[in-house]
Amino acid sequence: MKTSSPQPAKPVARPSEPAADRPDPLPAADVHGLRELPGVHVEGYSLQLRDKDGFVGDQASQTAFRELLERWRKRRRKNGKDPLGELHSRDLSKKELDRVLGAKKASEAADVMHGVIEEFTEELASVIQRFLRQPSWQKVERIVIGGGFPESDVGERAVLQTGAILEELGLHVQLGRLSHNVDDGGLIGWVHLTPEALLKKYDAILAVDIGGTNVRCGIVKTRYRKTQDFSRAEVVRREKWRHADEGPNRSFMVEHIADMLMDMVRYSERKKIRLAPFIGIGCPGLIRSDGSIARGAQNLPGDWESHAFHLPTAVWRRMLMLGADPMLVLMHNDAVVQGLSELPFMRDVKHWGVLTIGTGLGNVSFTNTPTPQELKEAKNAKDSKKAEKPKKKTPGA
Repeated sequence: MKTSSPQPAKPVARPSEPAADRPDPLPAADVHGLRELPGVHVEGYSLQLRDKDGFVGDQASQTAFRELLERWRKRRRKNGKDPLGELHSRDLSKKELDRVLGAKKASEAADVMHGVIEEFTEELASVIQRFLRQPSWQKVERIVIGGGFPESDVGERAVLQTGAILEELGLHVQLGRLSHNVDDGGLIGWVHLTPEALLKKYDAILAVDIGGTNVRCGIVKTRYRKTQDFSRAEVVRREKWRHADEGPNRSFMVEHIADMLMDMVRYSERKKIRLAPFIGIGCPGLIRSDGSIARGAQNLPGDWESHAFHLPTAVWRRMLMLGADPMLVLMHNDAVVQGLSELPFMRDVKHWGVLTIGTGLGNVSFTNTPTPQELKEAKNAKDSKKAEKPKKKTPGA
């Protein structure tokens, strides 16, 4: 794919800008964080329930699991040697924890892991119970568990045990896992938020998933011409940056994200992928319609909720234009985007939700609505039935 001559990209329009200064092409103001989407309505997301200990969701995050593990280990250290060694719990890899849990021989380390999982599942079940009491969650029939935690054997066992606890509590809600790789879900979901005109004209889009520990950037092939429900959308290239290890400030993170995106652009050129002038950014927190973050970005370095900071504009200013069209940069909550990746597989329920267990606990609840394709099929079926209906005979004919 050939690009036009390098030139600065125009910033995203914001409501505070004078009308004459706003760029005429996409995007217009107030297009971020939409609730009414094709085939689904976002009932609520980034709920921040509190109790005496702080945010309820923080008690069921991956961070909380590591802190719980550390407390159990400290109790064991008082009576002797730490069964899990000298590394702090936050530095133990998932593979190491899975190895301890899956050991054939009984051990003190395995006992600790089982105890921690049992206590964590009680917290997670309690958090889910709290969410299901909220108006936006009361009708939820199925909850998809996303984030990095359930990808491990430890996380999978915790989710299974949580489901059993919920059943004992009389809460008949299904718990499931993401259909996609956890690193892909937060990227694939953006195909549902891409303007149809771009879907018809191009092969793929760029997407970014920003978390409290990692940033994922990738190229998503929409396969829109083959399956308009996006069930075959696929990440064909992905880069993952564990920014938590480097402790970057906000400006460095934005620069690095732009560099990752430009790497994707160059890859698309080499592979002759027709890349749409579109970037979707998933980010923790409540996203205002102008693309700023209202709250919930406390796990990111620096002040991402500042009125002087606008991430879509910051990214757009660092990107070249692709082809003849100006770059469109949209932002939404990361849990919403990850949930949308499941939309083709959730058509058998009316109300469903997503919990992403990562550095924090992302949350979103959805209500399915007819997709344009479903409305078209229903109309065709109705017209066909009407055409087949025998006409009444006129008396005396």
